[in-house]
Amino acid sequence: MLFLALASFLGGGALLYGAYRAATDGSSQDLDAVERGDVNSVTSDLGTVARPMGDQPYRLVIEKLGVDAAVGTYGLDDRMLPQVPYQAQLVAWYNFSAEPGTGDNAVFAGHRTWNGNAVFRRIDELAIGDQVTLRYNDGRSLVYQVTASELVDPAGEDGRSWMAPSGSDALTLITCGGEYYKTNDPIFGADYSGRRVIRAELVGSLPA
Repeated sequence: MLFLALASFLGGGALLYGAYRAATDGSSQDLDAVERGDVNSVTSDLGTVARPMGDQPYRLVIEKLGVDAAVGTYGLDDRMLPQVPYQAQLVAWYNFSAEPGTGDNAVFAGHRTWNGNAVFRRIDELAIGDQVTLRYNDGRSLVYQVTASELVDPAGEDGRSWMAPSGSDALTLITCGGEYYKTNDPIFGADYSGRRVIRAELVGSLPA
């Protein structure tokens, strides 16, 4: 189950991010399309920022947790709310955040549970110093080291701050956390009381 109140992190959708928002057509990608490499191109408002890996598809790998997941590009829907994956093992990268490796905060999200365990089910096990890797189709990788892990209030200012520009080459992983409880939502049917946030800083790159 992903955080249902993801919009609360955004403080009113893309307005919080200003220049960080990228163009999006409002459509989600499915896992098959991501695996084929049919990913959306992203036109960034940041200007001419070097893109170390270009447009090629990549996977998010956390060896400690046994995670090796496809990443899809997601944005905001016509209500200015963040889109979420409808697959348990697909990770969303939000195109209103920085592209990985371009010098600022790249924001990712994934489910903790989705009709059973999902991609970030064990994310609480990540500790300071653990590695998160973005592995591209040509074999090159960007390697990040965990610097923080916090359980935050999805409606609080601290939650929104984790999705804002960081001023450093970092990635942020977000999923559900805290207490699980049932709801009347017709799609999700339940929620969690908090959101688990992982921050990792870029420490290097590996050649193909």
